[in-house]
Formats: sequence, structure tokens, C-alpha cells
Amino acid sequence: MPDRAGGPVWVGELAHHRAVHGTGRVAGDLVVPPRFGSARLLVTDGGVPVGQADVPLHEGRARAADLARAAAAVAGREPPGEPAVSAEPLTVVVATRGRPDSVRRCLAAVLAGDHPDVTVLVVDNDPPDERTREVVRDCADPRVRYVREPRRGVSVGRNRGLAEARTAVVAFTDDDTEPDPRWASRIAGSFAEDPGLTALSGPVLAARLETPEERAADVALAWNKGFLPRRFRLDDPPADSPVFPFSPGLFGIGANLAVRAEPVRALGGFDEALGPGRPTRGGEDIELLVRIVLDGGTLAYLPSAWVWHHHRPSPGELREQMGGYALGLGAFLGKVALDPRARRLAVRRFPAALGRLRDIVRRESSTPATVARARQEPAPTAVGAPGPTPGPAPIATEERPAPQDVAALPGGAGARKLRGLVSGPVLYLQARRQVQAEGGTTPPLTGPARPLRRR
Repeated sequence: MPDRAGGPVWVGELAHHRAVHGTGRVAGDLVVPPRFGSARLLVTDGGVPVGQADVPLHEGRARAADLARAAAAVAGREPPGEPAVSAEPLTVVVATRGRPDSVRRCLAAVLAGDHPDVTVLVVDNDPPDERTREVVRDCADPRVRYVREPRRGVSVGRNRGLAEARTAVVAFTDDDTEPDPRWASRIAGSFAEDPGLTALSGPVLAARLETPEERAADVALAWNKGFLPRRFRLDDPPADSPVFPFSPGLFGIGANLAVRAEPVRALGGFDEALGPGRPTRGGEDIELLVRIVLDGGTLAYLPSAWVWHHHRPSPGELREQMGGYALGLGAFLGKVALDPRARRLAVRRFPAALGRLRDIVRRESSTPATVARARQEPAPTAVGAPGPTPGPAPIATEERPAPQDVAALPGGAGARKLRGLVSGPVLYLQARRQVQAEGGTTPPLTGPARPLRRR
């Protein structure tokens, strides 16, 4: 794999048209502003994502032949199956606070989608002003409703949306995402196709990789879980996760999540002591998905329903985000330790969990020198690809960050992760007492929960 120089990376989609003979074809050369030294391309085959490729640019241009080879390297030998779609009504919940510009961008993407019957609930949590309400008013679209929620917290906002929804399926996304136009119809199709499905997630892909912090975040957060469909059940554990079901990140994240409303209401919805807006600052999506699995539910990972995410572009924002995820993970593990049944299951997985934690800390503590050494190793194949494709084209089929990008990781990220793991359980106990005093919901990880009431 060639060394990718640090610098802005252009992000886009590459439609690959499979040929009967040869590697396939693309529409033409890629031409972007010359400040971009490479391109990160989501390769789609018939509108279905099959992988990502990094392609070097010369003065902002990549030749069609090089693009075709990049696409062939990740496309595999067989075309992907056509995703199920459905026009069944769907509610999309966007919980937000004080980010009207992000809300405007997210709404535009959701409303531009191909689903004919979407309702969008913009839940404004403890709003500092009226700007988000004005965004919804200016949108002037009957499919969008503004909901003012006086209590702060992402979990509170998502629960409010879940309680307000009148559809059988509810999807959640964050205000800093732009869902693909086929996102909602494919989510609805997956639930229509599988009546036993409780929840699903999908890829969360970087929308921009222009600053070193955005590129560092894309490596450290590792939100893209690949492009192969998966199913998860407690009675059918995956072979590649020895800590299942206590597998943070394996199932996806709350920025791209959908649930069958009634079963999740019966489980109590999101734990309002977890997530942004609370001292724990994260962990709410992990906890809900693990609780669904422990209850016997089925989770799916649907690569064909993806969203683009705008990563934090500055050092301070990235530091805050990574610190919040460390606290959230610690809070989630604290909740596991408090639950007798979950604790018994987790203890048997403790050695594997320690190894996984070491990997995470090593990744977040990388230095330019360690990355430079790693870049001398044989290149891995692309996510979702069957194997390497011969050929001379200088194309990277899996992101391996440039040393300049890793240098943008906040100093001491690994130590911060460990501190978050230690302090998270204490913060969870404090937040849980606070939520219970407010009359909010903190459902148990296992066992009967107080159902979330519809409004």
C-alpha cells in the first residue's frame, strides 16, 4: 500500500457497474479541487455499498481506469443482493440542542429521501433559544414536527420521540448526519421482511476528511462496521466476538439506529442516566442494544442503510468527544457490574475483554512513529472484499492513517480512556439517582422494566 501523504481527503461515492468480462466500469475521471491529495470513495454496486477505497489524486484528478481498479478491489465476485424496501410509515427522531445549522442540514437530507411516508420529529432538549424551532418553521414541510422537551439529554430526547411516534418502526439519527436518500425505505424494508427483527443499525461514514482532526477521528472512532449484512442473537453468538454480547461498537451506534417501537417501549426505552447531556456523556446506544440482545431480541446490521457523519473538525471538539465516549463506556460497564445476571455473563468474558480494551487503547494512543512502522506491514484487504486484486494501480483499499493524521489525536487519549473507565461507574450511579428523582427512566439491564408510555 502506498504511503498517503497527510492532507485533505475528498469524500464521495463511486458507482461501480459490473461488466460481464473484466473489472467493471465507472462513469469517467474524478475531478475535484486540487487541494485534495486523495479521495475516500464509497463503492456501490447497483446502489448497494460494497466497500471503501482510497484513491490518490494528481492535481485533483483520478483516471477512470484507476477508479475502476479501485472499485474492482472491493466489489467482490458476486453482485450484492437487492435490499428490501418498503413504503410502510416510518418515524425519524432527531434529538438536538443548540445546533440549528446541523438540524437544517440533517432535515434536508432526510426529506430528500425516497420514502413516501416519513414523519420527522425534531426533539429540542432544554433549548437555549428558539433557533431550532425557527429551522422547523422555515422548513415549512408538514412531514416535520417540532417537539420541545424541557429535560436535557439525548436519551431523554430519543425517549420523547419514541413515546410520540405513531408508527411501528422508529429510526434515530443525530443532527450532525446526512442519511443516504435510500436510508429510510431500506430500514422500513428490513423490518417488513423480518417480523422478528427488534432493532438494526448501519454504517456511519465520514462526510468530510479535510482537517487532521476529522481524519484522526475517523480512525479512532472506527464507526464503520463493514459492508456485510449481519444478524445478532444471544442464542447464536458470532464467532468473531469473544465478549459478545458485551461488544461496544459491534452492533453500531445511535447515529444510525432503528427499532420496532413496541418491544423497545416495553423494555423501557433508552436509559436516561446515559448519553450526552448527562455526566456519563455516552453509552446510551450500547446499553440499549445489549439489553435487547439479553432480552432475546434480534439485531441486524444493514450496510445498505448508511448515513454520512460530520466529524468534529477541531482539536478541542475531538478531545471532548473522545473523553465522552470513554466515560460512557465506563458507565455502561458499571451498569453491567450492577446487574447480577449480566455480571455473571460478563465475568466469563473478562480475559477477552481485557485484550479488546488493550487494542482500543493502543489505537487511540498511536503516535506517528508507530503508524509509520505499521505502514511497512502487508496491506490488509478492503472491508467486505474477498481478497487482494492483482494490478499495479497505487490504490489503498483500507484506510491506514498518515502519521500527520494520527498526530492530530488528542494527547493522552489512551490514558483518558482508562480514566473514563474508572470514573464512569461512579458517574452512572450519580446520574441514575438524579434521573430517578426527576421521574425519568433508568431500566434494568435484565429483568422486568417499567414500560415507556406512549403520549
